[in-house]
Amino acid sequence: MRKRNLMMFAVAVGLTTVIGYQAFQEDGWFTQSPKLAEPPKVTEGVNNGANQQEGKVEGEVPDKSGETETNKGNETTTGGDQTEKNEGKETSKPDKPSDKGSSNSGDSAGISKGEDGVVGVVAEPENVTALVNPFNKLPDDYTPADLVYPDVRFIFSEKIEKRMMRKEAAEALEKLFSGSEEDGIYLAGVSAYRSHATQVKLFDRYVKRDGYEKARTYSALPGTSEHETGLAVDVTSSDGKCAAADCFGDTKESDWLKKNAANYGFIIRYPEGKDKITGYQYEPWHLRYVGTDIAAELAASGETLEEYYDAVPVNK
Repeated sequence: MRKRNLMMFAVAVGLTTVIGYQAFQEDGWFTQSPKLAEPPKVTEGVNNGANQQEGKVEGEVPDKSGETETNKGNETTTGGDQTEKNEGKETSKPDKPSDKGSSNSGDSAGISKGEDGVVGVVAEPENVTALVNPFNKLPDDYTPADLVYPDVRFIFSEKIEKRMMRKEAAEALEKLFSGSEEDGIYLAGVSAYRSHATQVKLFDRYVKRDGYEKARTYSALPGTSEHETGLAVDVTSSDGKCAAADCFGDTKESDWLKKNAANYGFIIRYPEGKDKITGYQYEPWHLRYVGTDIAAELAASGETLEEYYDAVPVNK
């Protein structure tokens, strides 16, 4: 009798346990929480905003209207690398290309007129007569090998990058300053050489401040600034007034340069009324060294380098 009662008790306990477990399970007491899904992976090539870069200009095509440049404080942004020395000899005019270069391949196939927005890469960046403009850019790794400090006054005293020029151009500038002083004209340098890295930083800073489109209206895309060649220099009067400003065009110093710069191998690179051709507004202060032969030809004809090379941009 006692054994039977124990068996019935055990059965009752077992039934109670089973029934209770099922009830709890139905109520969700023993249900496991689902595993959290892994966060989605960012698809390769998709910009999630974490590494956005402002001012990246590689591969960009200049707009039809070209560019104009202006002075921003002490930095002038006018329109410049391992190379061989010219040993003081004027190099000949580059052959005109039979076909246009490609901005995608990076090949140096000749001078580009900007057909279909193509930006060519300058084949001989060390050539003192090389055409550098919005449609013809210097190689990104180009740095002039013969940079020196010309022995002329600048509006600042520090021996820094923007005081340098290529040796041949520096010697010509010294003669130009000496010649002007003989005529009672006293000039001062404002800005000469600018490295590619400096131009990139300068342009990027303007993009961050004003946006890409606005920055393009006054600053050159890296690689298309003549200052990167080491052959260009902005000048002003010795008192520093009208430095890289329109008012310089009304000074006696500007008049002297128009009449005499070519005698020393320099041209007013962006002459008045040629902005549709050069891509830059009139800049009477911007001198470019090309050698006395070509400088004399351009002074006599009134042509720009674009016209001289029959490379007037097709997109006007």
